[in-house]
Amino acid sequence: MDKLNELLRGGVSRRKFLAGVGVSAGAAAVATMAAGCGSSSTVTPTPVPTTTAQPGLITDQQVLNFALNLEYLEAEFYLRAVYGTGLSGADIGASPGTVTGGAQVAFATPTLKAYAMEIANDELKHVRFLRSALGAAAVDRPAIDLSGSFNAAAAAAGIGPAFDPFADEASFIVGAFTFEDVGVTAYHGAAGLITNAGYLGAAAGIMATEAYHAGEIRTILTYLGDPYLTYANKISALRAAAGGGNEVPVSGSTIVPADANSIAFDRTTDQVLHIVYLKAAAGVVTKGGFFPNGLNGAITASTT
Repeated sequence: MDKLNELLRGGVSRRKFLAGVGVSAGAAAVATMAAGCGSSSTVTPTPVPTTTAQPGLITDQQVLNFALNLEYLEAEFYLRAVYGTGLSGADIGASPGTVTGGAQVAFATPTLKAYAMEIANDELKHVRFLRSALGAAAVDRPAIDLSGSFNAAAAAAGIGPAFDPFADEASFIVGAFTFEDVGVTAYHGAAGLITNAGYLGAAAGIMATEAYHAGEIRTILTYLGDPYLTYANKISALRAAAGGGNEVPVSGSTIVPADANSIAFDRTTDQVLHIVYLKAAAGVVTKGGFFPNGLNGAITASTT
């Protein structure tokens, strides 16, 4: 914890941060170049063609709307934590659901605030990209709960009766951990459902960005230490119980959840729904948790 504070309170760059926590200079240089490449080109989404769903088949449009629901959730969480306000009226559809909870975090560490701001802006861009790609078919933002959901998750995970991810910057990192690994695994799982090569490439790009976020959050957690590291691993165990997956505990020596071939695992839409609805028990789930009224679109209920 002291080492993390020493590095971050000085407003260190990503290169210095990575070097300070034991990453080689070469790896830090690669990370710096990767960060610089993020704004080197702009992808303009081509509208998803409207198709008639075949019985038992999921269309690209339905998959992207499923992803849009998850991006709404992440964007609202990060934007409220960084700026104190969520998505604008132009980014949520004509009849959006209400967002409950969320508040600006009093960041004490400038670099942590900068990281949070970068992620918030990334999630905003993901929402806008998917809404543009889907055009008139884009679903409205569903009702989102950023208060009672975290309390319920904390209770179910054995952390305690309540948890406020907006209370301070360390709690915010634990809250961010709740979402990031789910985003990576959800996009990986969606890859097998998307048929259009262009949208498969875009989904892979978004997954890569989410993976950068997840790695960043997991790295910070290792240096925050307890109790926050323990909280995160309790959340990890809850996710595993609710939605499967090769959940790997965060530790000083392991931050990458992957299989024996170092391939990140994936989740089905059913597994993702069980996680975001906070329903670990087997059976059909239609709403709850972070989405009190369910998702919007065609993929809203699990099949098992």
